Amino acid sequence: MHNKDSITSIAIGGFDGMHTAHQALFSNLSTNGAILVIDAGYANLTPNRDREDYTSYPIFYFKLEKIKSLSGKDFIDLLKKEFPSLRKIVVGFDFHFGINRSCSIKELRNLFSGEVIILNEVSVNDIKIHTRYIREYIKNGDIKTANILLGKSYKIKGYQIKGQGLGSKEFVPTINLEISDYLLPNEGVYFTQTIINKKTYKSVSFLGHRVSTDGKYAVETHVLNEKIKLPNSQIEIKFCQKYRDNAKFDSFEELKKQINLDIQEAIDYFSL
Repeated sequence: MHNKDSITSIAIGGFDGMHTAHQALFSNLSTNGAILVIDAGYANLTPNRDREDYTSYPIFYFKLEKIKSLSGKDFIDLLKKEFPSLRKIVVGFDFHFGINRSCSIKELRNLFSGEVIILNEVSVNDIKIHTRYIREYIKNGDIKTANILLGKSYKIKGYQIKGQGLGSKEFVPTINLEISDYLLPNEGVYFTQTIINKKTYKSVSFLGHRVSTDGKYAVETHVLNEKIKLPNSQIEIKFCQKYRDNAKFDSFEELKKQINLDIQEAIDYFSL
């Protein structure tokens, strides 16, 4: 556990996604810096403690429910108490705090006697980087744009569950996953990387209702050209690009033909 007494600078925010703009904000932290997440309970890009995958700084968490009734002064007093060596606060241009978000940058500078650094809005390819925009790109299946704004491949985590049993018998073997807490891209087939036991494999993944078979929603991934022993542990999927939308096929033969085509397209994609 990191010692709060030694922390001299903190970045404050929700930081769901730990995206490019967040990383620019963290770059203003000192060596003894830390990240303070105000946890509102709705993070679904980097839920729970997933934010810790994307930084070397220690992360501390304040539950929004526990601090939202504090005045601006009381919030700053709490920061001073929790981080007694605090000399610098780093926030985004739209940062608000205090009851009903009543305080902004002006009040922060008045209430905190140390250094205050404000990060201006960050854009990539003329697209403003905000978590809410990234969520929309992911929901629409525009993984390429989402990944540019994130500064990394969007990643979900889950545990293996029993599938239909058709893959290994009728088609190709897939790993079926149960996913919770994460925002899922829209239905379709994606070129992906699947991480098992910390090893990364090239893969093709399907998300959606199995409209050609049992109609149930599924998240399943096929590792390309590898036979693997599955662990009793978490499996991760990184999304590279959407290949096609979900589609209904009139026969197993048509479905099998399309799956083989999906696999070949994925192999070609990763060979480029």
